[in-house]
Amino acid sequence: MLNRLIDYTRAHIPESEPGFTVRDIRWRIELTKDGRLAGVLPMGDEDSGDERWCCPEMHDMQSGGKAHFLIDNLKTALMFKAAASDKSRHEFYVARIRDAAMEAPTLTTLARFLEDDTALGTLRQTLLAPPHRAKPTDNLEWLIDGWNPLKDSAVLDWWRCWRECGRITDDNVMVCFASGVTAAPAITHPKVMRLPGGQGSGDALIGFDKASFTSLRLKKSSNAAVSERAARSYVDALNHLVRHSSRRLGESLMLHWFKGTVPDKDDVLHWLQDPPGVAAASAAIAARKLFEAIRTGLRPDLSSNEFYALSVSGMSGRVMVRDWTEGRFEDLVSHVEAWFSDLAIVARDGHGHAHDPKFMAVCGALVRDLKDLPAPTAATLWKVAVQGLPIPQPLMAQALARFRADLVDKDQPAFNHARMGLIKAYFVRRKPGGDPTMTASYNPNHPAPAYHCGGLLAVLANLQRAALGDVGAGVVQRFYAAASQTPGLVLGRLAANARNHLAKLEPGLAWWYEERIAEIMSRLGDAAPRILDLEGQGLFALGYYQKLADLRPDKKTTVTAYVINEQGAQP
Repeated sequence: MLNRLIDYTRAHIPESEPGFTVRDIRWRIELTKDGRLAGVLPMGDEDSGDERWCCPEMHDMQSGGKAHFLIDNLKTALMFKAAASDKSRHEFYVARIRDAAMEAPTLTTLARFLEDDTALGTLRQTLLAPPHRAKPTDNLEWLIDGWNPLKDSAVLDWWRCWRECGRITDDNVMVCFASGVTAAPAITHPKVMRLPGGQGSGDALIGFDKASFTSLRLKKSSNAAVSERAARSYVDALNHLVRHSSRRLGESLMLHWFKGTVPDKDDVLHWLQDPPGVAAASAAIAARKLFEAIRTGLRPDLSSNEFYALSVSGMSGRVMVRDWTEGRFEDLVSHVEAWFSDLAIVARDGHGHAHDPKFMAVCGALVRDLKDLPAPTAATLWKVAVQGLPIPQPLMAQALARFRADLVDKDQPAFNHARMGLIKAYFVRRKPGGDPTMTASYNPNHPAPAYHCGGLLAVLANLQRAALGDVGAGVVQRFYAAASQTPGLVLGRLAANARNHLAKLEPGLAWWYEERIAEIMSRLGDAAPRILDLEGQGLFALGYYQKLADLRPDKKTTVTAYVINEQGAQP
């Protein structure tokens, strides 16, 4: 994984270098040549600011009293809303600018400005007042009479030299765990920023902050030897991916990239998050066309490509790697096509298939609220999607439990397309090569009695509604849980009671319902199963939902049948 990240940095971040990092710049402070405040320019937006690479990064910030060179937050650089304890950081910040002024004299102007309490007070008031309303954690950059110090090679060379002289290194030369070259290992590694659950100051992927984690008297991160350049490379790659190629999956981020170039329109991993809006086709069909183009040689640019996907989150200052996946791009396209095909389900109104679900909609189908989704669950489902794996039974059980809960709760939507698609996909993927009996719509020839038991309950529920209207807690609310677990003990009584409902209908409509019940009874054979296991309950739920959808477009048919019957014709 580290090696792939280093390769990414070589290809996409040529400016990566030890001692420099990426920061969000919210404010540009402009000074005149003689050190007067010329203006305050907001950068980027309020949430993130303007992305800036090659910002000097101070080493060993944990030692206290240190500040980054030139690019730092308002609290440190200007004592903006700062406490007395922050003064040492501000003094360190100004002292480094004074030191650099020996190589770049223009910085003397900036140092004098920062030591002028009146000038600083005016700048703080400007930043505090509308429309700026700056925050102490916002980062700033300087422009002196149009001169940007971070564009000056003399300033950058001074920083490299100063940092190298003051940096703590390990005298031991070791084989770098990430690159395989021999070098002195980095004592501490740079931080990965913006991770869900992470710290504002960033999180470390490799770190040894307790003596009990170390061995052979090695210092800190020397226990997992990675050279400083390799450490900078993999962290820059992670920060770049977090900013430009990441999607939120519950409490984690999914980062992905490719070995070669892939046009945005062909990035099927984005399709999982946002299925393409194809007017006359589904995401599965679009993926199938792309797969065929690769297989037949029409897309040689993608045939030898590879993909990499990494799920990460932050916790207590550590980067938590939830999952790592890599493989051929061609296989990925095939698995994405299968994902959407397996999830395909009839729409609840019975007219066509439901829209392709977004990945987070599938994850959300497992919980009452998306914020309750555990990060490992999202990572597991992602792995299922990109590797074409079977859906774990516990996830199907979760979906089934949510289905039952929502079914009896009138405050919740009756049916969730993504949830029903996930239950169907579980059965499709249970058998190698798929299960042809698991169709998107109701399959009257399905071999499982449990499936038809669910279909029978759907017909009986519709019959009750046709005969009595809305009775509040009807057949489904009162008997679904028992019927889905012990259909042999419940459905017989419900079917017997259906005669009372049939008696309340007009003859044509009653005949139509009798036909529907007889069709299903013929599939059940001698009797309904007495007890259903978890998989049987899943088939029951699927049969119930698909049959209910199958009945809804037939309302016009039932009315037509009734009218014909009233005229004395065979319906």
